[in-house]
Amino acid sequence: MIELPDLVAGGLAAGTLSALALGGGLLRLRRQRTRQRAEISALRTRLDGSLRAFTAEVEHLAVRRVPAAAQQVAHPHLAVPGPLQPLTVGTPLGIALENVLLALQSEVASQRTRVDAAAQAGMRGATREIQAALYRLQDALRRLQQRFDDPELAQTLFQLDHENEQSLRRAQVAAVVCGAWVGLAREESHLVDAVTGGQARLAGYQRVKIHNHLEPGTALVSHAVEPVAIIVAELLDNALRHSAPDTDVVVSLEHVHHGVCVTVDDAGLGMTRDERDRAQRLVAGDAPILLTDLGDPPRMGLAAIGRLTRQFDLGVDVSSASPYGGVRAVLRVDSHLLSRLDPADRPPAPSAPRTTRKSVPAAPAPSHAYGTEDAVPDVPGHHTPTDEDRDGDGDGLPQRRRRRTRPAAAVAAVPETSAPPAPRPARRPEEAAAALGALQSGTAAARSGAAPAGSTRTAAHDTDHTDDEEGAAR
Repeated sequence: MIELPDLVAGGLAAGTLSALALGGGLLRLRRQRTRQRAEISALRTRLDGSLRAFTAEVEHLAVRRVPAAAQQVAHPHLAVPGPLQPLTVGTPLGIALENVLLALQSEVASQRTRVDAAAQAGMRGATREIQAALYRLQDALRRLQQRFDDPELAQTLFQLDHENEQSLRRAQVAAVVCGAWVGLAREESHLVDAVTGGQARLAGYQRVKIHNHLEPGTALVSHAVEPVAIIVAELLDNALRHSAPDTDVVVSLEHVHHGVCVTVDDAGLGMTRDERDRAQRLVAGDAPILLTDLGDPPRMGLAAIGRLTRQFDLGVDVSSASPYGGVRAVLRVDSHLLSRLDPADRPPAPSAPRTTRKSVPAAPAPSHAYGTEDAVPDVPGHHTPTDEDRDGDGDGLPQRRRRRTRPAAAVAAVPETSAPPAPRPARRPEEAAAALGALQSGTAAARSGAAPAGSTRTAAHDTDHTDDEEGAAR
């Protein structure tokens, strides 16, 4: 039989072991709990860091990258900043942020095009009304020029007409940039007339010197006349604006392999490489033209050239410098846009510079038939060899004779073939107005003082007859 002290001792031992086991379990639980708290704290710290980094990345996207991406739509040379954390590149977060920028740029470009199209439509309507009003004013001024004979009034009307022509050109250029038609349909015209027509639309046209090296009769097809005149006017306007007022702008008209080139050389400051590249992009007409790309205020000259070169298959190059240190602009008109007019039936305008090329008539083919010696015409001054002109040996070879001086009567009988007169410079508007006024005054005076039928000839006719007689006597 077990004694009581032994039982108590066993119980105490069992309780002690149980207490030790329970204490060990509690200690393990406490350590595990501490470790879990540390892991939770580390995860919380990591999460807070990720949130702060994501927040900073989103703020960087909104403050720096989004505005830069929107500006890049209008200015492709601008760079868009990358993410703050380079490690995000290629990650799902980085790809998502890049997709945001691409979607933004696509929408901005779409809205920009839509807004610009609406602005161009509004400007087309406005310029159409302005052009109609300026055409009506032009007709009224020309009626006044035909109605009144006063030279001073005629000169004033010519000045007003020229100012109206410049305003009409600006409205026409704005309409062309906005996608409107050129506004005029002309018939086939000499190319030099189209060039001088563009020159006449400018202030300072007196500084333009045109050298015409085309073959007589070189003309443009009807649908290319007005575009060529507009392009020449804009190229000359740029040359006149960007060169000193005491310098000339030289224009040369030359034949090339594929057609005709109109070369404009100025003596201005020229352009930098970036300016030249931008100008060449505009005149090429390959990219769409938006009003917001033309500056404030918009410079529409080169943009209008680009529209016309694309519509009418013309070529313009402004990428080279002129021999005078300025800019060389070359307009190329291909052969399919060229035509030919008979200068005898439809001569160029009197103010147009005459061509330096001479039309050489085809020489008659020499006749080699027998018995044609007697058919040689008797040309004054031509010496036909006779038996007296042959030598004493009778070999039949003609001998060179000293040219004898012909009498004055024979000299007068031979018509002198003189060189064609040098082209006269184009008249200024003041001189043209004075000449027109004097002509109209003389015509009115001649009508009022005309003699009745059966009277003697007028003094003017007698004077002309006397001058003819004196010229014949000379």
